Parts: sequence; structure tokens; C-alpha cells
Amino acid sequence: MASTVFERHRPAASVVVESLRGSRLSSFWLDDISPRRYPRLTSDLNCDLAVVGGGYCGLWTAVLAKRRDPDARVVLLEARTVGWAASGRNGGFCEASLTHGEENGRRRWPAEYDRLEELGDENLDAIERAVTELGLDCEFERTGSIDLAVEEHQAEWLREEPTNTGTNENTVYLDEAALRAEVNSPTYLAGVWHQRSNALVHPGKLAAELARVAAELGVEIFEHTPVRSLDTDGLTPTQGTRVRTSRGTVQAAKTALATNVFPSLLKRNRLATVPVYDYVLMTEPLTDAQLASIGWQHRQGLGDLANQFHYYRLSGDNRILFGGYDAVYHYGRRVRSGYEDRPTSHERLASHFFTTFPQLEGVRFSHRWAGAIDTSTQFCAFFGTARGGRISYAAGFTGLGVGATHFAANVMLDQLADLGTELTSLEMVRKHPLPFPPEPIASIGIQATRWSLDRADHNRGRRNLVLRTLDALGLGFDS
Repeated sequence: MASTVFERHRPAASVVVESLRGSRLSSFWLDDISPRRYPRLTSDLNCDLAVVGGGYCGLWTAVLAKRRDPDARVVLLEARTVGWAASGRNGGFCEASLTHGEENGRRRWPAEYDRLEELGDENLDAIERAVTELGLDCEFERTGSIDLAVEEHQAEWLREEPTNTGTNENTVYLDEAALRAEVNSPTYLAGVWHQRSNALVHPGKLAAELARVAAELGVEIFEHTPVRSLDTDGLTPTQGTRVRTSRGTVQAAKTALATNVFPSLLKRNRLATVPVYDYVLMTEPLTDAQLASIGWQHRQGLGDLANQFHYYRLSGDNRILFGGYDAVYHYGRRVRSGYEDRPTSHERLASHFFTTFPQLEGVRFSHRWAGAIDTSTQFCAFFGTARGGRISYAAGFTGLGVGATHFAANVMLDQLADLGTELTSLEMVRKHPLPFPPEPIASIGIQATRWSLDRADHNRGRRNLVLRTLDALGLGFDS
């Protein structure tokens, strides 16, 4: 098997060790904010809409519900604190894609993909408008993103893409010289700059600002209020659902579930996702000289084209976030804080960072962390309703939820209002993905898939029998 660029050009072990010395095991995005805190629920109450989950999906749902109907009583219940999970741990890439890329979308929904792409662009435009209209202080930057080829077969893929013919004014093909004029790395061979399809945000600030706006609109937010169960026993459709917590019960006419990677309150969805841990590093702020050595004046989001890919971007104070590559599943679908400290993954990321930017040797990482991604077999979000339309849900964003959660919030609200909109009629929305199998089959299958993806990266991207079989079955899994 051929070696990859990150194996051929490794930095000295001492460079990696020194770069991580003193780094904090914590999300930079959450350390960088001082958010408002919200009370616990301590009594029973009635409301028009209960939202379970205080990440982006739940927050957008609450905000948009109040914007649709300012008189509605909306309650949001969060098990810990607003934005503490995936919404405070991601890379801050707010992508237009609703389908985790064109290839995945065209393979699964070929008849409606072109419209899904348009809806994704419209969704990102709507988020940009909301940032302005709502005054969201979240470091929103519509920088676009560059797909990077770091191996020759990836460069061949980019040269063959139809988008490189110049027909799309917002897509620019970059040969090696042009790419390195944008961002200077010796690993780069070619790239495609999608100038409008991505924005960057400060994840922690976005969550905190959405909560602030929600509260100002009248949403009642309760933190440290985990929901224990959900039922409709003895309730008429107009009476809705009971959302039970340890200190109080919320009776809601409608309920939206936005619990992301955590076990669903609906039994039907217990096998619909698996938690896959993704690892991240954040550097200290670069000096002017260090930043000049890599260029990056247009501040695009960056990601390479490997199955086990890296994603990276600049923060508002010119730190570099560098994440991805490893995607680790733990037996039993468990979500545990103990999985976040994985020295081998963080050391591998640091090694790959200095292979990418050898001119930054000596830079140190201030933060290292991880987060659990809610992976679905269709590799993007799925939607549905339950209990005669009293409950709606969205989950399975598979690492691309910063933008898609806004779309999902509109889908769930349309479903709860029983509106026959374009969104609710989409095949993507109506069709449920195949579940993951139970253990031990899930673990065996996921580990075999990860091994196969690694082999493909070492074999010019060629997919083996395992991957081709999964493709035929419509079972997605990637880093």
C-alpha cells in the first residue's frame, strides 16, 4: 500500500510533544465565552411548544417558533447547559449543503438533488439574514471553503470535476501555484474554492446568542433539566404530550425533539444514529509573521479530500483550528466525557498539522478536545413525526449540522403545524434511513468500515468490497 503525504513527511516527535505541552482539555469555543445561565425547571407547567435540547437545532426551533407566532408559549429544556455538546465543540463551518455534499445527495435523492442544493443555498442566505436581523454576535464570515487535493489521485478528481469548466461563477479551480498563493502549504496540489457555500462562525457565541435572542423573544429556557420520558397516555390530540423531568412535567400541545447524538426519547429512533468521536486542536494566536508565512488572506474554510479528512480554519483572533481524521466509535453507542481525552488522536493531529504547515514549527496548541457526532446511515439529517403529529424530530446531522439545523427547525415546525409545504414533501424529509444494527454487529461493521476507508486512502481512493457493498445498501459511514 502506498503511504500518504502525512506518513511521508512527518515532523520530529519532539515538535509534536512540545506543541501539546500545557494544552487544555477543553473546547476553546466554550472557554472563550461567558454565557448567561438559565434556571432549572422546578414545577409543572403547560405550553404550546416544548423543545427538548439546547443545541443549535433546539435553539433555532425555539427562535423560529416565536418569530412565527409571538404569542405562543415556548419552553426549551436542556439537560446540561446551552450549547455544551456538539454545538460548542464543532469547527464552526456553516455549510450550505443539506446532504453532506453533492455525491452523497445525488446518490440518495437524484430526482430532487438540484432543488436540495438550491434549498441549501437559500438556507445559508437565511442564516446570514438572521445574523443581521437578530444582531447575533457570532463572528459570522461568508468566506467559502476550499476542497484540497493533497494526493495526486485527488488532484485528478478535481481536474475532472464539471465545476472546473468555469460555468459556476462562485466556484474557482486553483492549480498548485494558485492554491499556494491563497494558502501556502507544501502538501497542496490543487483545490476548488466554493466562494459562497460556506460561512464560518464562532460556535460557542452562536449558541449563546441564539439563547439570548430566544429569551428576549419570550422563550422560557431551563438548563440542568434532563428529560426522563415522553408520553401521551390519556391525553387527547389537542392536549398534546407530557414531557417528564425529575422536578416537573411540561404538558405541551406540540413537542420538538432536538437531542442530537443522545439516546432518543422515541424507541423507534434508538438505532438510527451512532456516536462517533471527532478530535480537534486549537493553536495559540499566530503572530503577524507566522500568519504571513501561510497567507490565508481570504480566511476560507479548508478541508482535504481523503476519506479520513482534515478540516481547518482561522478563528477571529487568528488561531488555527485543526480537526478531523480520526473518527472513533466506542462499543455500545455510549457518550462519555472520558472518550474526549485520546492522546494518540491529538498527537496524530499535531503531526499532521506540522506536515501541512512546517513553517509554523514552534507554534503551540492552547486547547485540545473532542465531541460526539450523531452519525446516520444516510450520512445527513433525517426527520419524522410521532404520536399522530404531536411530536417532530430531527437528528443524524453527521458532523454537518451548523447550517442544516436551521433548515431542520423549519421542517419540524412545518410538520407540527401540519403544513403541506415544499420542505415536508421532500423525499429526503419523508424517507427514514436504515437503522444501524445492534451490538456486536454495529461495532464489527463500523470498525471494518473505518479500516476499509483507511485502505482506500492508501490505494488512490479505490473502494474495496466492504465499501462497495455499503454503497449499494445505502449505508453511509465516513470520518
